[in-house]
Amino acid sequence: MFLSRLLEPVKDAARAAGDTLWSMYQSGDFESKHKADESPVTSADLAANALILHALTELAPDIPVVSEEMHLLPLRQRQDWPRYWLIDPMDGTQEFIARSGDFAVSIALVEHGWPVLGVIYWPKEQIWYYATRGNGAFKQQHHFINRIQVNQHQPGDVLKIAVSRRQPIEHIHQLLTTPASSEFIALGSCSLKSCLVAEGGADCYLRLGPTGEWDTAAVHVIVEEAGGKILDSQFAPLSYNQRETLSNPDFMVIGRSEVPWTELIRAHSATRTLG
Repeated sequence: MFLSRLLEPVKDAARAAGDTLWSMYQSGDFESKHKADESPVTSADLAANALILHALTELAPDIPVVSEEMHLLPLRQRQDWPRYWLIDPMDGTQEFIARSGDFAVSIALVEHGWPVLGVIYWPKEQIWYYATRGNGAFKQQHHFINRIQVNQHQPGDVLKIAVSRRQPIEHIHQLLTTPASSEFIALGSCSLKSCLVAEGGADCYLRLGPTGEWDTAAVHVIVEEAGGKILDSQFAPLSYNQRETLSNPDFMVIGRSEVPWTELIRAHSATRTLG
């Protein structure tokens, strides 16, 4: 009941933030700069962050918020939180600047170290992806809602892999045991590629390079409720709020559990690349 009460207001907050992003994207009226880790940030990220922060504080003033665009408290001050919001006000800032339209709002609720509610909103297509723990995963466009599931990949099928537009495909080839029998689907935004796996449009997504826990928390519950998993590059689960840094290792989003993923994807060192 607690999660179901929160879901619709969180979807509304994601939509409102997405509308703000889309308006600034359409007008081109935004400023951009680089943060200390060299990742880009725009005035649109900050506007969406302020809107989401206000909405979540109004909704549940006792639940703290962690955001990519806010100062991170030391671990000793947050490690005993029973629950907290984890948000990325705009996942896909590079895509926003490059004008591909592939950016999204990401809001998650994490309880006792594990995501239990996730909402992704894609302003360009006016699509929500969302899930709460134990209740399935859904895709909504306008008033049309469909339950989503990972692709039922069968032996001999071409392996469909979601990849970044900004990453050399050769890096992904090196992780595959049979790259010649794979099909690559390019899409922007970490969360949108993960949701593509959740809805069966791709069999897996391999992520190399820097990401944060805010990039995976919301899609983590969506993917798992759709029948998939998000694992690090050693096929171990990701973790949340366990370290001073919120950097992720390289990770993979995989679909149907019956697929022999360890025979298709090579494990490699899971280095954390964000400070």
